[in-house]
This record gives sequence, C-alpha cells and structure tokens, in this order.
Amino acid sequence: MTSTFDALLGGFAHALSPGILIWGFAGCFIGTLVGVLPGIAPALTIALLLPLTFKVGPEAMFVLFAGIYYGAMYGGSTTSILINTPGESATIVTALEGNKMARRGRAGPALATAAIGSFVAGTIGTIALTFFSPWVVDIALSFGPAEYASLMVLALVAVSAVLGNSTLRGLIALSFGLMIGFVGVDLQTGQPRLTFGNLELLDGVEVTVVLVGLFAVGEALFLAWQGHFNRGEVMRMSGSLWLSKSDWKRSWKPWLRGAFYGFPIGAMPAGGAELPTLLSYYTEKKLSAHPEEFGQGAIEGVAGPEAANNAAAAGVLMPLLTLGIPTSATAAVILSAFESYGIQPGPMLFATQSDLVWTLIASLYVGNVILLLLNLPLVGLWVQLLKIPPRWLYAGILVISTLAVYGAGNSIFDVGLLFVFGLVGFAMRRLDIPVAPLVVGMILGPMLERSLRQALVISQGDWSTFFSRPLSASFLVIAAVLLILPRLVAQLRRREHVQTGSKRS
Repeated sequence: MTSTFDALLGGFAHALSPGILIWGFAGCFIGTLVGVLPGIAPALTIALLLPLTFKVGPEAMFVLFAGIYYGAMYGGSTTSILINTPGESATIVTALEGNKMARRGRAGPALATAAIGSFVAGTIGTIALTFFSPWVVDIALSFGPAEYASLMVLALVAVSAVLGNSTLRGLIALSFGLMIGFVGVDLQTGQPRLTFGNLELLDGVEVTVVLVGLFAVGEALFLAWQGHFNRGEVMRMSGSLWLSKSDWKRSWKPWLRGAFYGFPIGAMPAGGAELPTLLSYYTEKKLSAHPEEFGQGAIEGVAGPEAANNAAAAGVLMPLLTLGIPTSATAAVILSAFESYGIQPGPMLFATQSDLVWTLIASLYVGNVILLLLNLPLVGLWVQLLKIPPRWLYAGILVISTLAVYGAGNSIFDVGLLFVFGLVGFAMRRLDIPVAPLVVGMILGPMLERSLRQALVISQGDWSTFFSRPLSASFLVIAAVLLILPRLVAQLRRREHVQTGSKRS
C-alpha cells in the first residue's frame, strides 16, 4: 500500500509539471469537443493524432490521449441532453431522460448532474484503478505463455460476441482483423505472408493507416452516402447550472451506484460502458421515490448512467495497462500508440515504465478536475459547436486524415491504403458490422501468435497444455460459453415466441 502511495505521489509530481499539465488540458479540451460533436468518437480522434507519437514523448502523448478519452465521456452528455443525439452508444440512456429534462426547461440541472456525476464516478474509478492494478499485476506475473494465449482468445471472442447485433458479424470482423495483423514477414521463419509480392507490405500494414481509414475516412464516406445528417433541434440553455437541494438529494446516491456498476463491468473483457449504463438506469427506476417521472425527465436517469459511463472508462484502462488487453476500440488504438513507442503493456509495464504508468494514472485525477471546470462554464461554447454543418466537419477530417498519414510515412502507397480501408469502414457501417473486433484482432493477433508458439515450444508441441493448466482452461471455457450462449438464448426466445403464438391461436 505504501509503495502505491509513493508511486502515485511521484506520478503527481510529473503530472502537475507545466509541460505535462498543458498536454493534459489540451486532451481534456479536445476530448470534450469530440464528445459534443455527434459521430466523432474518441477512437477516431486518437487515431488521427497517432502520427504525433513520432515527435512527442510518451508521457505527454499518453496524458493527451487519456484526456481525450475521459473528455469524450464527459462531452457526450451535452449532445444527448441538448439535441437528443447520443455521441456514442454509451450515452443513449442519458438521452432518454436528459433531453426530456431540457424540454421541461431543466437543461441546466441535467448538464450539472451529468458533469458532477462524471467527476465523482471518474474519481472513484481512478481510485479503484490505482489500488487494484498492482493486485492484477501480481496475479498476471504468474501467467505463462499458455495462460496469455488463452486470455487473448477470451478477449478476442468476447469483443466479437458482445459488440454489435450479431456474433457472426463480429467474428467476420475479427477474422479480417487477424488477417491484416498477420501481413508481413513471419519473424520465426522469415517467410512473407499475405503480401502478394508487394515489397511495401513486408513490414506489415501500418496500424495508423488502418485506424484512420476505418474511423475517419469510413465515417466521412458513410455520411456522404447518407446525403444528409439528421440532427435534432438544439435546445436552448435553461435553468440554473447549479443543482437545487432537492436535485443534490436525488443525485448523489445514483452517482455512487453508477460508479460501482461502471468500473468492474468496464474492466471485464468487452464489458464496455453500455451494460453498466443500462443497469444503472433500471436500478434507479426501481429505487426512485419518483418512478412516475421516468420517461418524463427524471434527474436520477441522468445522474446514474453518466456516472456508470465515466467509471467504465477507468475500468477499460485496467486490463489495458495490467494485461495488455484492449477491450474497446479506443483502448485498441491506445495500445497501438504504446507499440509505436516500442512499449509493451502488461504486468511488466509497472516495473519497466513505472514513471509513465503513474504519471498517466495521476493525470486522470487531474483531468477529472479540469473537465469539471471546463464542462459547466463553457457550456455556451459547446452549444455553438453543435451548429457546425457536419459536411464541413467531415470534409476537414478527410483532409486532415490524408495529410496525417502522408506526413507520417511520406508514402503514396500508405495514402492509397488509407482510402482502401476507408471503403472497408464504409462497407462495415452499411452492413452493420462492428469495427472494434477488427481493430482488436489486428493488434492482438500477432501477440496471440507469439504466445501460442512459445507455449507449444515449452510443451514440445503438446496442444493439451492449454487445457491441462487450470487457469488457461478456465479462459477457454469462458470463451466457448460466450460463443455458444447468445445462440442458445436466441433459440430459446424463438421457441417461446412460437409457443406463445400457438397458444393464442
């Protein structure tokens, strides 16, 4: 415990230095802006900024990325409340009650409980990250290659099975991601794989190109295909930006409950922020002394889900830093940034890059304070940003994407790949295929291959090593359940539906 406190204090010493503090402030500001603008996710923004990793040190860069990630969680509530357009899936629940509050003239209290709840839950989540991470690291240090390989299989299956509306579509995206990850020269045999005789692909596909293509170019092409962007009426700011005594009384318990839903579920493979926000909403609806207000603008329906959303963001960083496992698209992009610096996240990260890790964790505390100060006083600015025509926004993203990719490698081939993956991203949006499994598969695929080969070398080619080791076998069983369970549930629902229909007839 003492060593954790000492390490955290050292992290604060770095995080509060003027140079790092400026990067943290910039990340929080950009992240809030990203969260406010509908359709621009933090993964897209961080992907666009990846070329900066060639010019900026890792501490400053990861503090910037963390600020963007946390800031986007904060900023998404503004869009949900004022125009009933969630910036991402995790803020859908906030829109249910937040926009109704705005229409009743209580936009101010809705924004205030979202911002303060985000601060409270984000801080609780960061505290949990601080003190639970060393325990997870101690457990992970006992993992061998077989356990790591099985854990990565679990992460890949979980992301594919849970994200999106179809397990099959998730697995298709995962397969494509694994194929992209295996492009290049096999380091063990020296043989080129999936390069089709192209010398430009011998070093593999540059992760930045794929990410920017999928998220930025693909999104812009999808918007152009739509031909318009449905944006709801922007509600005028109304009501005090401070909570009344009654609002405080009705908000503080949902903040705490939301935080305790968000962090542990966010830390699970593919736990994400959607599930805890929904659980928080239904819990508050059950426990509220004013259940009749739900659906009409209940403040608990904003406070709880927003708290769960931000605590989940801290939870997502736990498996990324301690195990090197990304459980969301944004975490996968941040993992690729670690790889750009030649840093491998995982249990050894806390030993080999201690200053970086604790500076990053300390910056999350500082960022929560900055975001609270940014969100409420500057709400008028965020409202004005909602008036930017989306076609201008996405045209700018296309230009910036092209310049960023060309500037990073001075390669026309990379620019061509950028638009190829842009078309892939567009097709995936059209077909409702989730992008996150592709990104996670592309990044974890080579790591899985490496652990798999190491385990087989140690066991002299005996595949039973993955099932004879209890922890490894447990991971594989959970992965199998995640693959089979959705199909069983769907079949049971169809059977119940058929039986109900036959009884009625």
